[in-house]
Amino acid sequence: MYQVPDQQGRLAVVTGANSGTGKEAAKRLAGAGAHVVLAVRTPVKGERAKTEILAEHPGARVEVRRLDLADLSSVHTFADGLIADDRPLDLLVNNAGVMNVPRRTETADGFELQLGSNFLGPFALTVRLLPLLLSGPAPRVATMTSGTAHRARIDFDDLQSSRDYRPTRAYAQSKLADMLMTVHLADLAARHDWPLLSAGAHPGYTRTNLTTSGPTLNGGRPGLIESLAYRIVPSQGPEQGAEPLLYAATSPDATAGGYYGPRWAMVGPTKTVPLPRSGRDKGVAARLWAEAERLTGVAVPAEGH
Repeated sequence: MYQVPDQQGRLAVVTGANSGTGKEAAKRLAGAGAHVVLAVRTPVKGERAKTEILAEHPGARVEVRRLDLADLSSVHTFADGLIADDRPLDLLVNNAGVMNVPRRTETADGFELQLGSNFLGPFALTVRLLPLLLSGPAPRVATMTSGTAHRARIDFDDLQSSRDYRPTRAYAQSKLADMLMTVHLADLAARHDWPLLSAGAHPGYTRTNLTTSGPTLNGGRPGLIESLAYRIVPSQGPEQGAEPLLYAATSPDATAGGYYGPRWAMVGPTKTVPLPRSGRDKGVAARLWAEAERLTGVAVPAEGH
């Protein structure tokens, strides 16, 4: 099992920290001494996760704050709260997401739900928190993507899947967008000589409620092939599935723009994974970043922080 290095004195924000890989990452970070903010859409669930973490690590510093990544006003409120605290942010873990929503659904801002929740919300959060991140000595942004991104492409002509919505394709595009965000943020850090390390991860096939909560939204049901795949594909628990993300977030061996996942694609200990060609396209990454700035109204200031 991956041992998280000492995190004493570090402030970490983990999105989607009330269950699955997010809760596991938050628990391990708190156990290593970090002050962890559980950024969750439903505070009651966040408080339950906090209680569970404190039961295992009684001396941990854990707090719950509300964040709905499908609502940019919530993203701004959450970021403003952290900025008002005026404390450097050492680690942002972009973990939260929604998967395979059966019918096209929109966020509060009119974005396709998977693109909005998985990419545009985390993008806005990351850029809004850049000043706090860059005020720390060795900040990191670790972003969860997915193996499905390897088969995806960014459709700039129908980014919101308005003309042709397919649940799995929209999900894969949103996770490729996360991959490209990770790469472009690493490029920005290098260009501006920021101390920030941006790295990505995928969890393989990890048993969490991600595989059921999305497909059952709006009364939907997972398809037959989907349901069979969930039963027969090799899988692992959140304890193992969170490790690539924890590695990206904390390992001294993680690199800028690095990408980490299970050794055997779906399961296993963490290893460095090569980015697919689509995830290495810096032209597409820059174009997508500019489009995300336009859609969210959030941009990196000219001076970088």
